[in-house]
Amino acid sequence: MSLDWIYYAISWILLAWHGAWDAIGVPDAAVIGTNWAWILAIVFLVVTVRVILFPVFVKQIKSQRAMQALQPQVKALQEKHKGDRETLQKEMMELYRKEKANPLMGCLPMFLQIPVFLGLFHVLRRLDPANGGKTLYGWTVGQFESASAAKLFTAPIAGKFGSTADELARLGANGTTVKVIAGILVLIMMGTTYLTSRQMILKTGWAEDPQQRMIQKLMLYGIPLSLLISGAIFPIGVIIYWVTNNLFTLGQQQWVLRKFPPPVTATSKPGASPRNPVQPVKTGGLLGRAKAAPQAPAKPAAPKVAGPKPGAKPANPKKGRPAKRQG
Repeated sequence: MSLDWIYYAISWILLAWHGAWDAIGVPDAAVIGTNWAWILAIVFLVVTVRVILFPVFVKQIKSQRAMQALQPQVKALQEKHKGDRETLQKEMMELYRKEKANPLMGCLPMFLQIPVFLGLFHVLRRLDPANGGKTLYGWTVGQFESASAAKLFTAPIAGKFGSTADELARLGANGTTVKVIAGILVLIMMGTTYLTSRQMILKTGWAEDPQQRMIQKLMLYGIPLSLLISGAIFPIGVIIYWVTNNLFTLGQQQWVLRKFPPPVTATSKPGASPRNPVQPVKTGGLLGRAKAAPQAPAKPAAPKVAGPKPGAKPANPKKGRPAKRQG
């Protein structure tokens, strides 16, 4: 299957944003060793993709909430079918189907961004002055040469930690500078990737389902560690995209988790005090405004009348006495 349509789409968005920043007046020449028009074009490529994928992100949150609500039932199935893994998996799949919950939905936004990442990787890897196909994917010769000369703090966006001496010479770059900038960006990429996964897990908790927990561990530890090796082959422009995407994710998740906090589940240990006090039931759904359910007004308590103490004189001795006869 040809991926040319992805390369054309990524190139079009990238060139459109570069043209927009150039029209606004962002200089195409380097300022502080950085060609900001191209850096901003990569940053706003992220914004464009995330806006397009926002409905998918909403579905991801809904699925995660559904999975969290099912945790007590999942735990009951695990106790019921302990030692019978085949039956357990069958019952859990039936439960997910019945409740319309998908354990893999949490990874969907990341999977949908893989083609964008691969497209940008391919487009930026081609930014070699010796490349003969400069007008491929809708580029002009001028745009190609401008992008191939674009730098971040004097390190070309087409360069990478593992660039060969010949590649660096064609890009007119210093090998030490490229390795330092790329190395710092790779560490930031690893850190922000870890934080995005940790942020969500701390808010929603570890899943009881072994399959879901394995996915959580993979996203929390496996992916960041894999970037230590794969980051050496990523062009600096691709790492800028990844870091920007992570920062966008951190902000988006924080906004959603604050506005729509996860429901409190009955999975806390016996005797432990609840983290959240009992609150009024809220309505309105995930994306609706939460409104507190109206509560019935409390009836005023009837005043208590204290009876007379034994041996005490009446408060009004004349009241209740028979009137004296006058004779």
